[in-house]
Amino acid sequence: MAATSKRKLEELSVDEFLVSGFDSEDECENEEEEETTVSGNREVKRKTKLTAKTQAKNLKKVGKASEHKDQLSRLKQKDPEFYKFLEHNDRSLLNFDDSDSSDDEDSKIHTLPKHLEEASDEDDDDDDEEEEAAPKSKQSRDVIRVTEKMVEQWKEAVQNELSAKLFREIIQAFKAAVATTKGDGVDLGKYKVEDSSVFNALVSFCMRDLFVALQKMLQLKPDKDKKKLVLPSSSPRWQKAQINIKMYLAGLVQLLSCLTEASVVSAVLRHANQMVPYYLCLPKQCRHFLKQLITQWSTGKETVRVLAFLALNKICRHKQDVYLNPVLKQMYIAYVKNCKFTSPSVLPMINFMQRTLTEMYALDTHVSYQHSFIYIRQLAIHLRNAMTMKKKETYQSVYNWQYIHCLYLWCRVLSTLYPSDVLDPLIYPLTQVIVGCVKLVPTARYYPLRMHCVRALTLLSDSTKTFIPVVPFLLEVLQQVDFNKKPGRMSVRPINFAVVLKLSNANLQEKAFRDGLIEQLYDLILEYFHTQACSIGFPELALPAVIQLKAFLKECKVANYCKQIRQLLDKIQENSAHITSRRQKATFSVADRVAVEAWEKLTTEEGTPLTKYYSHWKKLREKEIQLEISGKERMEDLELPEIKRKKMQESKEGDKKRI
Repeated sequence: MAATSKRKLEELSVDEFLVSGFDSEDECENEEEEETTVSGNREVKRKTKLTAKTQAKNLKKVGKASEHKDQLSRLKQKDPEFYKFLEHNDRSLLNFDDSDSSDDEDSKIHTLPKHLEEASDEDDDDDDEEEEAAPKSKQSRDVIRVTEKMVEQWKEAVQNELSAKLFREIIQAFKAAVATTKGDGVDLGKYKVEDSSVFNALVSFCMRDLFVALQKMLQLKPDKDKKKLVLPSSSPRWQKAQINIKMYLAGLVQLLSCLTEASVVSAVLRHANQMVPYYLCLPKQCRHFLKQLITQWSTGKETVRVLAFLALNKICRHKQDVYLNPVLKQMYIAYVKNCKFTSPSVLPMINFMQRTLTEMYALDTHVSYQHSFIYIRQLAIHLRNAMTMKKKETYQSVYNWQYIHCLYLWCRVLSTLYPSDVLDPLIYPLTQVIVGCVKLVPTARYYPLRMHCVRALTLLSDSTKTFIPVVPFLLEVLQQVDFNKKPGRMSVRPINFAVVLKLSNANLQEKAFRDGLIEQLYDLILEYFHTQACSIGFPELALPAVIQLKAFLKECKVANYCKQIRQLLDKIQENSAHITSRRQKATFSVADRVAVEAWEKLTTEEGTPLTKYYSHWKKLREKEIQLEISGKERMEDLELPEIKRKKMQESKEGDKKRI
């Protein structure tokens, strides 16, 4: 049986053996083993089975090699050209031997060692150091150190023509320069910038020369309409240069986030303003750029804020549908965050943010309405909670600088964008919120906050031609405060109501509180009546104020206070008399609205005694404020000697010695 199986095995081809020969071989050998091993020794059976398996594996390997040979021979017949190509290029593939393949495969088999060696920590450390040293040495060989000479060569080459290869080299060097500002070990790529002078030379070169050269490389020509931007994506060379431009724009944003010197940030922002068309073509880079611009607009120095706003306005004007809505939201949030504290130095920056944010809202009134409605409603909800709950925490959510500055912002927005069919319906709810804020805690400690609210209402009333009863909130102060009472303590400096919301109990006892309060009432009453000075109903509007001011003059015995209030009263009465005399000459009825508006317009052009006095007073007031600011600065610069007073006992002893 074994002889017949061997004869059959020899007659089989390789393909037939792979299909059926292996099983027959194994079965034959197992049958022979069973016949010969009558004694039933298990160890002998185990050995014979192992030898049978190894023989079968060897046959299988040989079969695979011979099969590969057959495939190559068939390839020679089917595709002789490819076979000749292999003979010419890879002859080792054709010279394939069965023994080679089996030996190679055997050598790949892993054999376990007889003894295992224990590895020490020192060996591991040495291996790690070797592995780390290899890439470091390779990196040090590949990285090129940028020098000032290289930058000068790039400058000369850019002036002639900026090629794609040269542009890539410059961008890689710029990326390496920006990477040094991160402060951590980052892979710098091809170039490395170590010297600060090289960093300055490279960055200034990119700021000054790269934009013009890039425009020439992309063959971009300015449009006849200067307001219209030419997008670089319209250039046929845009696709090739896009990756490098992305890298450069990302580097500019990274540079803006790391710089602290205002002059350097201004230079980078001027260049970034030129690169706005490129940012518009790349949405991801544009979003990062906008985020950084909003940060600079809300926290930077004066020049930096202006440049950041110009870039923001430019982007939003050219892609309103994409960027205006998120930018307005982020700018408002940044405004609220940065007006938490108010001081004489911070107040101009807050006013700048209000004016520029108003310009952004003016780009699209429909989008502005959505934002203003949501945020005015939010302010109203805070006020409602404070009025219903009547707790200290809820009062503080309304009586803070952020709330007051937000009210003033929306007054400025509605005043600037008037007339607007979209935004005009918000005038009434905003007025109600401000009036509710004044009435929430009507005590003397919050008089400064009342003055801020009155100033916002006056602005809104004047710009929107809407009558808002503001004067009663001011005349109420004259009735509540006893100006004849002697001050409890003398104050060192006057109270600046522009940067104060709340007064302490000690401030209420000071003379500076009453002096400042009279000045504030004088200014605000004058400002409000100036807005209504040309109105045909001015005499009736001013009558309650005239009665209460006369009553105050009868009760008040302080000469300085009476002098200011009497001057104000005289100007109001003079203006009332002027309007009354002009009304007597009118030939139309009060119901004729068109004629009334024409009469008021003519009166505004000619002027009234109150408007003329107000313009003169405003100039003097602005000069006084400037002198106060400059005087404070001069006083801070002077190093005045300290006066040391002797104690009472020391002075008495000195007097005794003299006697």
